[in-house]
Amino acid sequence: MRIAVLMKQVPDTDDVKLDEEKGTMIREGIGAVINPLDLHAIEAGRQFVEQDGGTLSVFSMGPPQTEESLREAIAMGAHTATLLTDRKFGGADTWATARTLCEILKLEGPFDLILAGEKATDGETGQVGPEVAAMLGIPFSTYVSAIEKKSDGVIVTRTVEDGYETQFLPFPCLLTVLNNLNQPGMPTLAGKKRGHSATLKIVKAADLSIPEDELGLIGSPTRVSKVFYPKIQRKCEVYTLSDIRTGIERIVRELKNRALL
Repeated sequence: MRIAVLMKQVPDTDDVKLDEEKGTMIREGIGAVINPLDLHAIEAGRQFVEQDGGTLSVFSMGPPQTEESLREAIAMGAHTATLLTDRKFGGADTWATARTLCEILKLEGPFDLILAGEKATDGETGQVGPEVAAMLGIPFSTYVSAIEKKSDGVIVTRTVEDGYETQFLPFPCLLTVLNNLNQPGMPTLAGKKRGHSATLKIVKAADLSIPEDELGLIGSPTRVSKVFYPKIQRKCEVYTLSDIRTGIERIVRELKNRALL
């Protein structure tokens, strides 16, 4: 069985800053980690390969520093790791990102199962996985919280707003997973040594059969038209000492007006 994981490196901080002119994230000078939900995808792939044999390959598109996260993925159990890095990939929206990932999956595949985290913490769109599946023409499922592997496909449990859904997807297919799918294990010393010495495959724009006008910011059909930082403003009323009773009456009146009391 051949399994692929789509992994993203994200800023290791909530203090994300944007380039107000380009509308893209500023990644330079910020610590980076594997997107938390992608850790669960890697762990799921590792478990399947450990149980039934096969290979686990991890793919990521990003700046050169993404190499660190790919080595960590190998330490966690991946057999191979591929980094797509090129200035021409920079500024890609979800469509251009999926287009690039789809091309490398075609070149390195075919894969029986493709896994990814439900969304990335720096974008929160949850679009790349489904877009990749649509471009590859394979079935997919999102919000996956449980996976049961069968000989010809997988039975998955999806966590949705009103409960759970169960689906069967034949191979090949793509799944985006949630954090309650499993508990990612810590890399062993042997795993860290393997990750440190592993040879990563580096892919440039010239290695892919994609026109340059379909890559990165140029090939992105969506644009961030304006960047602004919201100002939190609150109008406060303070009641102290002799005004406490007035304040309580004010709160009660407001709650009644809002039909909360």
